[in-house]
Amino acid sequence: MTNAFPFKAGPSYAHLLRMTDGRGLFEHADHDIPRRDQGYCVDDVARALLVTLLEAEPTPEVAYLTETYLGFLEDAVEADGTVHNRMDENGRWTDVASCGDWWGRAVRAFGVATVRAPLPSTRERAMRAFFGVSAQRSPDLHAMTFAASGAAEFILGTAHALGTPPPAGAVRLVRDAVAMIPTAPAGSVWPWPEPRLRYSNGSIPEMLILAGRALGEPEITDRGLALLTFLLDIETDGGHLSVTGSDGRGPGEAGPQFDQQPIEVASLAKACAQAFETTGDSGWLKGLWLAWEWFLGDNDSRTPMIDHETGAGFDGLTPKGRNENRGAESTLAALTTCQLAHRILAPQSRVTSGARR
Repeated sequence: MTNAFPFKAGPSYAHLLRMTDGRGLFEHADHDIPRRDQGYCVDDVARALLVTLLEAEPTPEVAYLTETYLGFLEDAVEADGTVHNRMDENGRWTDVASCGDWWGRAVRAFGVATVRAPLPSTRERAMRAFFGVSAQRSPDLHAMTFAASGAAEFILGTAHALGTPPPAGAVRLVRDAVAMIPTAPAGSVWPWPEPRLRYSNGSIPEMLILAGRALGEPEITDRGLALLTFLLDIETDGGHLSVTGSDGRGPGEAGPQFDQQPIEVASLAKACAQAFETTGDSGWLKGLWLAWEWFLGDNDSRTPMIDHETGAGFDGLTPKGRNENRGAESTLAALTTCQLAHRILAPQSRVTSGARR
């Protein structure tokens, strides 16, 4: 492990600012130039709001991004709580509002903003939006996972902090998502709740860990920790992360897969950070170290996946290196992992990297 922290004062938001205009965050880039003609999407804006909210020392520029992203998400919500995802470069929604992944990510962003937004007026706006969108449900596990994580963080940051009973609607959402994840039989060789690993897989154990905390039911947290152990075992090879490729991974499929997506690495980083903060077990820091070092270049192609000067993330790891485009999703994955590295890893002794196994 390199124990490298090139951002002495935290991550750079230069590329994120470049990708953002007064309306929202552009989805794609040609190298480091925003592809304005490709428009915006709620999936990315919701992720971006989480990044700006988790910045420990927000600058005026970061505060501007927070308000821009929250306004975009508010505009995406229909009266029934469904959410649009795609907006064209002229500010027109081009899809029918529904409850795909973007709905789940919006729920999470509103829930976290209710807890973490710096201004009371911003927190109030986020709470109103959260109650509207959290009444909906999705048939997709990943969408429900994102939404339930937001509901759990809402419960932990509001009701628990104030010593008041959690809102029934938030509790129902968390329980409905947990119910979609069956408990694997003891000794199962494939305990994962889906036939194949798909994308952002760490989000599933992260949600269970959060849900157990929010509901006061440690057995749910334990299920999340077990799934995270399984995922790390599958996605670690030769002392570095070798994550599931863009086509997914099923039982018995081994070896390096491509293209590897930064969002998968960031989801592992978030799950390991949540596991550490929930249990206090420093062994979970090993997974966070591996995620950070994947971005620094300790990966299957020995290629750095983050631009230290601008905070940009590269769009995918290939057998021959990296995709040089620096779109929103990959940049946000890099920034998320960098934030966690600075907040959690930087203060830790290097002995923690010997960790869990």
